[in-house]
Amino acid sequence: MGKIVAFIPARAGSKGIPNKNIRLLNKKPLIYWVIEAALGCNGIDEVYVSTDSSEIADKINFFQDNRLHVISRSRETATDQATTESAMLEFAEQYEFDKIILIQATSPLLESKDLEGALISLMKSKADSLLSGVRQKRFLWESKNVYANPVNYDYLLRPRRQGFEGYCVENGALYITSRDLLLKSKCRISGNIFMYEMPENTYYELDESDDWIVVEQFLKNRITKEKAKKRREIKLLATDVDGVLTDAGMYYANDGEEVKKFNTKDGKGIELLRKKGVITAIITSENTNIVERRAKKLKIDDLYQGINDKLCIIKKLMEKYNIELDEICYIGDDLNDLEVLQAVGFSSCPNDAAEEVKNVVDYICAKKGGDGCVREVCDYLLRKN
Repeated sequence: MGKIVAFIPARAGSKGIPNKNIRLLNKKPLIYWVIEAALGCNGIDEVYVSTDSSEIADKINFFQDNRLHVISRSRETATDQATTESAMLEFAEQYEFDKIILIQATSPLLESKDLEGALISLMKSKADSLLSGVRQKRFLWESKNVYANPVNYDYLLRPRRQGFEGYCVENGALYITSRDLLLKSKCRISGNIFMYEMPENTYYELDESDDWIVVEQFLKNRITKEKAKKRREIKLLATDVDGVLTDAGMYYANDGEEVKKFNTKDGKGIELLRKKGVITAIITSENTNIVERRAKKLKIDDLYQGINDKLCIIKKLMEKYNIELDEICYIGDDLNDLEVLQAVGFSSCPNDAAEEVKNVVDYICAKKGGDGCVREVCDYLLRKN
């Protein structure tokens, strides 16, 4: 097929759901779902996100993949009236490729296997272009003037649903065409068109708030099933200090020396994990002798203080102990923990954590920071492990 590129348009403006392309959907910005699907597809050589938003561009920098490119979208192709085709044509006039897959960010249920299946179907069918759709088994009627008439069946010979072939509806997830046909027809599909059928739940596109609720639940169900299949045993527990191992309070002795309040139950939980062979680490942005002494008493394997880039430390620990991200549990409570919480295999936070943190973690403790929340997570891991 030659060079195949994925093209994801992502303009800033959105009337139905403001800033929807980067709004969190089941713990991730919406656009992340389709980017991950595109990068995970073996047939795609390059992925391009076309945007007029610096905020969207900054979010996409989270991905460290040299196949992913963020390109500027002109003002003319990013208005409410502008068509998706105008952005595609702008792209096609500037870049060389053979086939283009248009992927809509509003279809987060799209998976890599769908893209791979669509490419194989296009090749086998020898069609010029392809669109994705969902088979619906519903009886359509049209109402003109006063009376209604059936569109896709004979009501006098009403078929059983099991024997009714139904019809296909575009789900807006993906479209494939060639660069030549796109420039010639100025349309996302043309020539002989193949319909690639996707699962019924991919019918939903995120255009309204109600759609968001439905799709988010589908994603949660899918991820739960995936995690159940591949969840690994946790081999490393890493935690923040202030607000997790402590209550985040600021205490001072008479001489002005800072004091922190720790919970002995947390210490016991860490001890029990260590006895089961789980590696323990503390990663904190603070740098105090108190934490160093506490870490020594708890026999913490690795202590990192004065750290701003916590994910970088997690990667060092992965290399040091030859473990994977999904074998790591991290407990954090505030915004500087978000990046790590979204990356590890199992994430948790105290009950009084920041709301942004609660929105992304796998497990929210019943306990508050400094009140035994780490022990609660340790007990949970011991049961699961």
